[in-house]
Amino acid sequence: METHLRWTRRPHRLARLLVAILGGLSLAVGITGLAHAEPTPGEIEKQIDDKWNQIEPVVEQHNQLKIELATNKTKQSKLEAQIAPLRQQVDAAFDKVSAFAVMQYKTGRVSKLDAMLTTGSPDTFINQLTMLNMLAKDEQARIKDVVTAKRQYDAQKTPLDELVAKQAEQEAALAQQEQQINADIKNLNDMRTKAYGTSGTTGNLRPVACPFEYTGGPGAKAAQVACAQIGKRYVWATEGPNTFDCSGLTLYAWKQAGYTLRHYTNWQYQDTKRVSRSDLQAGDLVFFFSDLHHVGMYVGGGWMVHAPNPSAPVQMKKIDMAPISGYGRVA
Repeated sequence: METHLRWTRRPHRLARLLVAILGGLSLAVGITGLAHAEPTPGEIEKQIDDKWNQIEPVVEQHNQLKIELATNKTKQSKLEAQIAPLRQQVDAAFDKVSAFAVMQYKTGRVSKLDAMLTTGSPDTFINQLTMLNMLAKDEQARIKDVVTAKRQYDAQKTPLDELVAKQAEQEAALAQQEQQINADIKNLNDMRTKAYGTSGTTGNLRPVACPFEYTGGPGAKAAQVACAQIGKRYVWATEGPNTFDCSGLTLYAWKQAGYTLRHYTNWQYQDTKRVSRSDLQAGDLVFFFSDLHHVGMYVGGGWMVHAPNPSAPVQMKKIDMAPISGYGRVA
């Protein structure tokens, strides 16, 4: 719960960050359009890479938020299922007392029952049971245990309900930015297409054999799956089979090999074993940048397969394309 509660301390922080990034991206595109009427392909590629390196951390945090929200909703449903029978037992106890009160009223012996009949508080209910001694001692104890258990579940569920509500609000705010993200990405892609002509590509997506090396085992299987996705589109927050973001591609490839990864680069770093560059094997994960916001799958010979950004499809690339933060082995 402590891990998830950090979202409550930062309401809308991701949404505000994303708005700021996208605003800067739009401004940069506009300024570039004024300063360079016909930018070179290299200039366009650098703009795309620079701006995407600002957006991708937010996309990966969005992936994290969606998973945490889904997990908390599951916990919420589980607690509600545990509370339901307790609520039924308490309601049944109230019904029993109500029936007893009716009998007392018909016989003219109402006395102090009025106070209990007008309260809906479980605590007051227990106090009144003790005061009036209306039920047997064992019945009182049983109902008190039920009320105590329900109070304990409520103590867990109340902050969880508040967390889910805040995360759902953050998720909705981020989802509303998707249209703006796609519009800014389209602007960059339009500039890229103009710079390169109708081909819209910088070269062969598979310049060498993929996998470059075959070592057997689950890693080789995952690498083969990743290679098979070359040419498919990048769409943020997706994990296949037709579109991917960077951590979605590695998740998908390893899933086909029989292993589960979580859809967030930092979690994939946590869930893998650290290896050295000299020990890299096909299927290992390569993590980039100090905040680990990008990941690719090693396929041998210094090559990897990765989903770079919305301006380019899944492709092979040398792993030295960006600052490397570490290497991870799944199996």
